[in-house]
Amino acid sequence: MTDTSKMIINLAVFGRTQSGKSSAGNILLGSDDFYSGLSPGSVTTECNLGRSCQLHSFMRRGGQEITLQIQVLDTPGYPHSKLSMRRVKQEVKNALAHHFGQEGLHLALLVQRADVPFFGQEASNPVQLIQELLGDSWKDYTAVLFSHAEKIEEAGISEDEYLREAPDALVTLLRSVQQRYTFLCESGNSCNEQRIKILETIMEFIKENHYQVLRFT
Repeated sequence: MTDTSKMIINLAVFGRTQSGKSSAGNILLGSDDFYSGLSPGSVTTECNLGRSCQLHSFMRRGGQEITLQIQVLDTPGYPHSKLSMRRVKQEVKNALAHHFGQEGLHLALLVQRADVPFFGQEASNPVQLIQELLGDSWKDYTAVLFSHAEKIEEAGISEDEYLREAPDALVTLLRSVQQRYTFLCESGNSCNEQRIKILETIMEFIKENHYQVLRFT
């Protein structure tokens, strides 16, 4: 019998090399499941699934307190400094089918560094990967996560100002995903505060989607 007081949320992180995917995944999980570090090339070479501890009484649904558990699929950077684009695409496709084939994916997070301009083919590549893997429904199951958001704070720029100055390519992307985005600061506030804030935002996106999932075969 299904325990309706527990909910497992399945997420996948996508993005360019050194965009902060693995670091963002660790913050979402509240752990250090994924290796993350500064490197002149790509760090992640294969998909890895991380699971969080249970977050008791994280939210209420239908008048009932819900215990939440997060699963995050970390994916290689796209394009990759060591692997061909075809190899990365196949690796992620297989991982999505293996981990989320039956349970389904609630949300794909496109991780984009807030301090790196979004334009050109390199910025478009991860978006195209998500489109190919998620299919026609990709817009309904994708959100943008701006990593290293502390950099724009240090520059004295607010989130609203940042978005007003966004290039056309980024404006178009945000419009496509129905303005689903969030900012992640990796310094300043405690990691737990950041984690709760981000998870609350993500759960709002998933709720707006009526908790539907995208399944893979």
